[in-house]
Order: sequence, then C-alpha cells, then structure tokens
Amino acid sequence: MSEEQRRDSLAEQAAAWVPPWERPAPPTADQPAILDSSRSSGTEDVQDPQGRDAPPPQGAAGDDGTGADSAPPNRAAGDDGAAGVPKRQPAGRRRAAPPPEPAPVLDDAELRGALEAILLVVDEPVSELTLAQVLEQAPERIGPVLDDIAAGYTAAGHGFELRRAAGGWRLYTRPEYASYVERFVLDGQSVRLTQAALETLAVIAYKQPVTRSRISAIRGVNCDGVIRTLVSRGLVEECGTEADSGAFLYRTTTMFLEKLGLDSVADLPPLAPFLPDDVEELADAT
Repeated sequence: MSEEQRRDSLAEQAAAWVPPWERPAPPTADQPAILDSSRSSGTEDVQDPQGRDAPPPQGAAGDDGTGADSAPPNRAAGDDGAAGVPKRQPAGRRRAAPPPEPAPVLDDAELRGALEAILLVVDEPVSELTLAQVLEQAPERIGPVLDDIAAGYTAAGHGFELRRAAGGWRLYTRPEYASYVERFVLDGQSVRLTQAALETLAVIAYKQPVTRSRISAIRGVNCDGVIRTLVSRGLVEECGTEADSGAFLYRTTTMFLEKLGLDSVADLPPLAPFLPDDVEELADAT
C-alpha cells in the first residue's frame, strides 16, 4: 500500500468514527435489541469501492440527527414515571374475622338448673356477674332467677336455703338444723375461739380499720397474740397503715362475713341494746 492510500484509509476511519456519547445505547435484559435501521428498512449495507463498510449517515441512529437512539429509556411501569421504581400496588384489604356466634339464650328452666348446679359446687359466695359470665347470659337475668330459687327453697321447707352473703350467693343449711349438722361435721373436734379472741374480733368488726394500740386500749390488755391468731384463721387481715403513726390497720375479711352469713359489715347488729346503762359513767372513770 502506498503512502497516499494509507493516508486516505486513515482519513476514512477518522471520518467514520462516532463519539461514545452519540453511539446507540446497548440493549438491556428486559429490552430486545434494536435491529439495524438499514436491515429493518429492507436496505443493505453500503460499501465503498474498496469493500469496507461506509460510515452510517448522519442521524441514522436517531430521528433527531444526533446519532443517539431515540427510543424511550427503559422505565418500569409506575405512576410517577421514575425509572426502575416498581409500581406500588394498593394494599389488599384484610378480610375481617367473622364475628363470634352469640351464645344461645337459655330459657328460665334451663337457667335455673344451671345456677343450682354451680351453686352446689362452689366453696365461697359467687357474685351475679361471675355467674352471668360463666353461663354467657345477661347479668340482669341472674338476680331475679336467684331470688326465685331462694323463695322456692323457703316455701318448700328444704333443710338448706340460698341467700346472699359476702357480696355473692351460696347455699347454706337452715339455722333450725344447725345442731344436726354440727353433730355430723364437727363430732366434738371443733376448735372454738377463746373469749379474748371473740372480744378482739368484735372490736375490729365495729371499729375497723383499727390499729393494735387502739384495740388494746379498748380491751385494756395487750392483744398482739390474739390478733396473730385471728389473722392465721383468716378472719382478720391487714389493710394498710395509719397516716400519723404508721401503725398497721386491721379489718375483717370476706371469710368473717361468710361465717356469720352477712352480706357486709353494715348488717352487723347495733351495739346499743347490748351496752350497760352506766356506760358513760364507766367511760368517764376510765
């Protein structure tokens, strides 16, 4: 090849060179390769007389003549049109859990039988609200049925009765049959409270909440040992401290009400009929 032919070849190569920023973008994985414009249009490559490919005409790679591919950039389908940002699908609505089936409403006879069965096995008074929750019935139905059951036992003359005690309901034996029940259950093995324990328990019941020093002042003797006995029997319990002295306060328990068959301490009998006539003189002398 002569020097002149070599210069012509270099000049042709320089003229055919396309800058990188004007070259077509390479096809991506999710975009099929774009066919050559000359082949897609049915034309064949143009060669120069020496058999080399002729440089592509200006603007062949794009309609705007810049040499860049005019195809739109690859964008994921999205509402905001941002490239590569997937379209956010609306969150599906969670299917709400089906509502629980309502409990069947018991008729009066079945409700009466269910209440009697529960009251036979309880070991402490049970409230109307607890019975309503267990039976899944309206609380306002429980009270009238219990009253009807109690009236029926009394009218029939049963040896037991249903009565309210300590804020709940429980079956009790009738007082007129207490001697027979005592003979069967206790059989001479009962542990009775001493006179000192009974006096201390009475002071706590009528003066509660009360401190040990106050109980000792009323009885005139030290009552620490007696109070420990009453606490161990479950008849008395601590209920805080006095604001001024910090001494422990004592009150009666639910077991105390249950043993006496009372609904609250307000049902205790008044003390006035049991006081001596000269109680004021005794108090002044003390």
